[in-house]
Amino acid sequence: MTYRSVEAILEQQDADLGAAEAHGIATGMLCVEIRADAENWLRELIDDEQQLIDEDKALLHGVFEKTRVLLENQNEDFAFDLLMPEDDDPLDEQVEALRCWCQGFLFGVGYAQTGSDWPGDTAEVMRDMIELTKIDTDVGDEDDENALVELREYVRAAVFTVRDQFAELGQSQPH
Repeated sequence: MTYRSVEAILEQQDADLGAAEAHGIATGMLCVEIRADAENWLRELIDDEQQLIDEDKALLHGVFEKTRVLLENQNEDFAFDLLMPEDDDPLDEQVEALRCWCQGFLFGVGYAQTGSDWPGDTAEVMRDMIELTKIDTDVGDEDDENALVELREYVRAAVFTVRDQFAELGQSQPH
């Protein structure tokens, strides 16, 4: 599951979003409803998913399903991570990807959760994610790199907070 591979497919399909935002949407959908359908996700990403070649469709389905598995098995090894540019990519690109990932996550949660009642700490996490969509991408020093690492770790933990809150409601657990 590589950022560049997903990014290339989305660019080729003239999608209005990139790999980080797409992964954020998938994660948000799956946090609310672990049984969410990959086809619904694909329809959000690509205007005409019929144009996708089988190999690209399989790769995107794989990203969605791997995200599902990592979210379901969160307690085993905390292997879930955000689909983002590599650490050696330009810092401003990484920060922009984090901003887009959070934007996608908010959309994904909203796509799957239409009610206005957020369980437990979810409302606070949603407010934090909204703030992260306003992050300044004009960065470049070592302090900014360290801050990005901390923000990514916070977002990873926040994902599980949301996932756990919805699981407690019984909305997200398989029956």
